[in-house]
Amino acid sequence: MDLKNIIKKIIPPFLFSIYHFFLAFLGAVIYGFSSKKMIVIGVIGTKGKTTTCNLIAQILNYCGYKTGMASTVNFRIGDKVWVNETKQTMLGRFQLQRLLKRMADEGCKYAVVETSSEGILQHRHRFIDYDMAVFTNLSPEHIERHGSFEKYRSEKLKLFKMVAKKENGTGVYNLDDENVGHFLSVPVKNKWGYALKNNFQSSISLIAKRLQRSGLNFQSIFNVKNIQLSVNGSDFEINDTKFHTNLLGGFNVYNAAAAVCVALSQNISIEKIIEALKIAKPTPGRMEIIDAGQNFTAIVDYSYEPKGLESALKAIRVFNPKRIIVLIGSAGGGRDKWRRPVMGEIADKYADIIIITTDDPYDENPEKIIDEVLAGVISSQGGSASGGKNPARKINENIFKINDRREAIKKAIEIAREGDAILFAGKGGERWMNLAKGKKIPWDETKIVEGEIKKKARQ
Repeated sequence: MDLKNIIKKIIPPFLFSIYHFFLAFLGAVIYGFSSKKMIVIGVIGTKGKTTTCNLIAQILNYCGYKTGMASTVNFRIGDKVWVNETKQTMLGRFQLQRLLKRMADEGCKYAVVETSSEGILQHRHRFIDYDMAVFTNLSPEHIERHGSFEKYRSEKLKLFKMVAKKENGTGVYNLDDENVGHFLSVPVKNKWGYALKNNFQSSISLIAKRLQRSGLNFQSIFNVKNIQLSVNGSDFEINDTKFHTNLLGGFNVYNAAAAVCVALSQNISIEKIIEALKIAKPTPGRMEIIDAGQNFTAIVDYSYEPKGLESALKAIRVFNPKRIIVLIGSAGGGRDKWRRPVMGEIADKYADIIIITTDDPYDENPEKIIDEVLAGVISSQGGSASGGKNPARKINENIFKINDRREAIKKAIEIAREGDAILFAGKGGERWMNLAKGKKIPWDETKIVEGEIKKKARQ
């Protein structure tokens, strides 16, 4: 056991909380409470935060408002974008306050901050002057860390409670999410919502009645409809206005709708938003298509948890591939062990060929993690090699266990045929792989996949 874990066992949690709070205050003091000089937009949820942040920042920047951004994958100040090498969704207090000061010093009007439940738990959001909160969705995640789903949700609610204290605070809500009522109950002054589901009118009517009883009202509620998904992106309508984005999958329509709501709340014209969304670039490692001239589709995606994996595999079905090959793993370090067999079940349901490998094993035995994912495949097939998408799963024929992730990527590309689609899930745009004893190795999945495709072409 390392020193950090020993200290955690000895010191009461409330003392750690005080310590984190003090660091947040100190960081804000040192860097002059710079967030007060900008309009700060916090994006919170389980999935879609990084992409939504990137879309918001790109739209605002395109429309003439210099924008800063801090996300899991990348940072931005105006047109300058660089990679987040820290493997942190939300930077530590001093780093984040330093970045906010840099944004303000370089003339940013807006700052978009991907805000995590872990960050809130450690008071990293404190002394950031949030003006707007965006809720993308909520599903079970980091339960071991928070103790329960309810506590996990409560941490995320704290962002909206901060915005509710602002005289002109704004909230943007995914009205299709079953947890949205908890977020709507926080008395944020200006509310903007969007919904995609077919029961739009009835669900909105119920929400409106609930809000009216609480004395709260929406600025606008948007009906997202006529969604068309393809390998070239997504087309959809919001209140009869047509939009196009180059991003793939229905879940990215949700992310785009959130970004559109944010822009509209800032009185940006619908025509400008349409133009900006049309040219917005996909976030690195988020349903990123790798085109190296091959005759099959290769996609790198973060999808490290069950709902994300299922959404990505469903999106790939739109391409009508001959076969779907999926490369999956699961993180070590004691993180959300429950999801390992679930990942296997989902892979069995949607993929023709499954390759189970390593994500970030940390100090856990990688083979043990792989076997726990494999157990989900077996469970999906009724406890034997029958059932699932392929009722005859056989090791080294249509399901593979490969410890080394680079070798697993090579195998997926090696067995791909014309018209197939491969999903490389779990790492996305991350720049490091975490191994035992604190060791980290550089990792760029996009470059690795592209390199292996080119090697195959030369053979």
